[in-house]
Amino acid sequence: MPLNVAIGATLVIAGIVAAVLLVTIYNTVVALQRRADRAWANVDVALKQRYDELPNVVNAVRGQLGFERTVLDEVTRARASYAVDAPLPQQAETSDQTTRALRSLFATVERYPDLHSQENVLALQAEIERLETLIAGRRELFNEQVYQYNATIRQLPAVLLAGLFGWQPRALFQAAEQERVRPAVGIQPG
Repeated sequence: MPLNVAIGATLVIAGIVAAVLLVTIYNTVVALQRRADRAWANVDVALKQRYDELPNVVNAVRGQLGFERTVLDEVTRARASYAVDAPLPQQAETSDQTTRALRSLFATVERYPDLHSQENVLALQAEIERLETLIAGRRELFNEQVYQYNATIRQLPAVLLAGLFGWQPRALFQAAEQERVRPAVGIQPG
C-alpha cells in the first residue's frame, strides 16, 4: 500500500506541475499576442494620423504646384488606398506607397523656394516628418513583439501546444522590395 500511495502522490505532483506549466505557457503566449496587437494598434494610430494630415499637405501646395499634378495625384491615390481593415501585407505596401509619394512631394516642394518657405507648408512638412518617424519607430516595436511571439510558439514546450490552441506565426511589417534596394550614390568630379 505505501508504494501505491507514493506512486499516486508522484502522479498528483506531476499533474500539478504539468498544469502549472500549461497555464504558464498559455498565459505567456496570450500576453505576447496582446502585446503584438497593441503594437499594431499603435502603428495604426500613427498611420491614421498621417492619413488625416495628407489632405492638409495637398491643399497647402495644390495652388502652387498645379502643373506638378502627378505628384499630387500620387499622394492622393496613396491616401485613398489606406484601409484600416486590410491585411497586414497590404497595409505595409500602402504605407510604403504613401511614404514614397510624400518623399516625391517634398522633393518637388524643395524645388520651389517660395513654396518651401511658406510657414504652413513648413509646419505640415514637419508634422508629416514627425509622423513618418513615429510610424518607423512603432513598426519596429510591432516587429519586435511579433518576433517574440513567433519565436515563443516555435520553441519547446509551446510548440507542442501551438496546434492545440491555434497559435500561428504572424507576419512582420516589412518594407517593400524597392525600399530594400541600395541607392546608387555617385559623386561626379567637379
